[in-house]
Amino acid sequence: MEKESKKWGFQGKKELNAAAAITVRGVLNMLTANLNKEDSRPMVPLGHGDPSRFPSFRTSPAAEDAIIHALRSANYNSYAPTVGILPARRAIADFLNRDMSYKLSPDDVYLTIGCTQAIEVTLAVLSRPGANILLPRPGFPYYEAYAASKNLEVRHYDLLPDNGWQVDLDSIETHADENTAAMVIINPGNPCGNVFSYQHLEKVAETARKLGILLISDEAYDNLAFGSTKYVPMRVFGSIVPVLTLGSISKRWIVPGWRLGWLVTTDPNGILRESGIIDSIIGFLDISSDPATFIQVWDSVKLNISMLEDIKDDVDFCVKLVKEESVMILPGVAVGMKNWLRVTFAVELSSLEEGLARVKTFCQRHAKKQ
Repeated sequence: MEKESKKWGFQGKKELNAAAAITVRGVLNMLTANLNKEDSRPMVPLGHGDPSRFPSFRTSPAAEDAIIHALRSANYNSYAPTVGILPARRAIADFLNRDMSYKLSPDDVYLTIGCTQAIEVTLAVLSRPGANILLPRPGFPYYEAYAASKNLEVRHYDLLPDNGWQVDLDSIETHADENTAAMVIINPGNPCGNVFSYQHLEKVAETARKLGILLISDEAYDNLAFGSTKYVPMRVFGSIVPVLTLGSISKRWIVPGWRLGWLVTTDPNGILRESGIIDSIIGFLDISSDPATFIQVWDSVKLNISMLEDIKDDVDFCVKLVKEESVMILPGVAVGMKNWLRVTFAVELSSLEEGLARVKTFCQRHAKKQ
């Protein structure tokens, strides 16, 4: 059959393909394609973000029992309200209200299909012709990918590695203008694992207020904080600036496959309702899929290219590592950190030891001769 010469009125969106290529999943898929099929050793995944496949990282039996009870009760087989069922929203509000002076109500909570949909709802609501959003660099690349699908301009502000990955407040003021709708802050940090102090978060809130922009606080790793700095939720500063908090049960309960997240508004001054943001959130959820009715640890390592032979950059390092040693590490470029490596420790201890031993062998093999 000859190929028709007819011109069709549809085509793919190239911008989405380009955006998807730099997501964590996109990079991991590329590395998987470079695995050496002849290597009989088991692949050691030190670049993934899902430890739930390993026996040492199983969720609490209480969580599993609660799901089983909900299913067997037959009370949750129907469609749910698009904002989520009231008992779940009340439970999340009560959970987030601990140590808070301003108390959230269930009406401040919107259930989503994981934290990912919370990101989608937020960016879709904020997108308008000419609008831009400030994202941290390094950060979580899904924001860039989804912003591209909504024609929302992305501008990056810097995190300072020599200052504990704190927000460069001057960078925020430099990049913001009258079309800036919001800034995203990720705390605890992804991918760096940093935790912002109360004093630093207060300065961030005051900067956002000065600029008249919304604060989006991605807290998917809430309370999975390491080191001496105590985790402080951004909603503590809701009286200074309106805050949208994004979260989920995925990391805390080690159940990313359950796909339950939330978007929470902290706005004691009523700015979000007055500006129409609340109505837009509800409207977007009304035309979206809703969730079913019924611990990751990482570190970031600076890659010193000058000490290695025939390694061009972090991507080259990771591609050759997975080919030669069947160890998968995420190149930093996937999260905006060129020539860094993100190493995930959330695997069985024996696999971690084996994987790190292979990384050592690889580095010794490619080390420059003295």
